[in-house]
Amino acid sequence: MTQPLFQAEITNLPLLHRGKVRDIFSVDDQHLLIVATDRLSAFDVVLPDPIPGKGQMLTQISLFWFKRLAHLSPNHLSTLRLEDVVPNEAERAPLKGRSMIVRKLEPLPVEAIVRGYLIGSGWKDYQKTGQVCGIDLPTDLPLAGQLPEPLFTPSTKASVGQHDQNMDFRWLSQKIGKEYATRIRDTSLALYREAASFALERGIIIADTKFEFGHDPRTGEVVLIDEALTPDSSRFWPADSYHPGTPPQSFDKQFIRDYLDSLGWDKKAPAPSLPAHIIEETTAKYAEALQRLMN
Repeated sequence: MTQPLFQAEITNLPLLHRGKVRDIFSVDDQHLLIVATDRLSAFDVVLPDPIPGKGQMLTQISLFWFKRLAHLSPNHLSTLRLEDVVPNEAERAPLKGRSMIVRKLEPLPVEAIVRGYLIGSGWKDYQKTGQVCGIDLPTDLPLAGQLPEPLFTPSTKASVGQHDQNMDFRWLSQKIGKEYATRIRDTSLALYREAASFALERGIIIADTKFEFGHDPRTGEVVLIDEALTPDSSRFWPADSYHPGTPPQSFDKQFIRDYLDSLGWDKKAPAPSLPAHIIEETTAKYAEALQRLMN
């Protein structure tokens, strides 16, 4: 495993954006280079310490799902290789295994969230109202309980340092039009159902996940972009220790969230530093998720 990469530097390509995890560079009028760094965000704040190997593991998992789920949705991957766009070997070396060269599309301004289990902000919403994002649910569902059917619950797409806001399908239809809203909803639910079934056979419960989509103005396609079904964009729980009504163990960054909660941090930047054992255990959790999915 290479040295942790907190920030990508490429001299021959213009930097377009540094997100919570990914650095995006312009390749040409039709392509972008996306680099998954080892940064980690929690509560929409980027933490000061990288998680070694995280970017490579996220990229491997995303590439796996893009290929496996291609029959349900086109994705943004191109046929260009890293050496085609970064000629300098010294600059290219830290980017290997963590980079994707993708088609340049128009991102749709929504987080397409699918929930299969009652946890996180959905659980808090349910405790107050008996609903999740305005959707009525049966009474007496437990913490981490499986929902009767997966729910599509879109949210706003916040910039770095801001918080996403849960919305409903009506909001999404007004935001991007009912046709695109319907396509995103139906595609997101289909992707989640197939991925969740596959993962469960390998001992992983995908409790919820977040997709992002882009629009190709030349073809009218709605295209899956960014990452797909990783421990950064999803809650992954080990099936063999799952018990409804109790806080689940996880293969994702919920472990970091729980640690930060124990500090009494106000969830505003700057975030506290992570001790070495927390970083090591987080790396191990991501690695186990990767291994279970791909073996």
